[in-house]
Amino acid sequence: MSATVKSVCVYCGSRDGAHPAYAAEAEATGQMLARNNWRLVYGAGDVGLMGRVARSCQQAGGKTFGVIPTHLMRLEVGKRDLDSFVITETMHERKKVMFMNADAVVVLPGGAGSLDEFFEALTWRQLGLHSKRIVLLNTEGYWDPLAGLVDHVISEGFADASLRDYISIAPDVAALETTLRAALS
Repeated sequence: MSATVKSVCVYCGSRDGAHPAYAAEAEATGQMLARNNWRLVYGAGDVGLMGRVARSCQQAGGKTFGVIPTHLMRLEVGKRDLDSFVITETMHERKKVMFMNADAVVVLPGGAGSLDEFFEALTWRQLGLHSKRIVLLNTEGYWDPLAGLVDHVISEGFADASLRDYISIAPDVAALETTLRAALS
């Protein structure tokens, strides 16, 4: 890896989800980012998986860059003790700032917001607007239905098979780390 610090954008839920493994893997992701000296770029919330990733990254000595729109400051409990804390007017600005300040994208379990962020990054990649690695952390098989949907979109003729090549699926944080090391070297 070069002397320049790399940044990883993490999209994930503002809730913990139904399985304790989601929280554990979120915390392990934050620790892994810090261990590799990769800056965490995320939605600046201090709740759910978002908060877990950030707190564990900070506790392990990692750098953090959070971006939150004004209307979510109270709901997502804007985490102001980050190395960088940006407040935007809109969700669109939030997503743009997060994406533009990252070298790779990781998607942990999450809801509609995480899906929106994933599909935007995937669409931009499909259109040739970036070449950043997009990795789904498939904790407890959470993203299996999404992978099936992408395959269905391809098989039904709405995307080229290359769409699948833009997505890496990591079953756990160890595999995620390996994938990111290859992508960020």
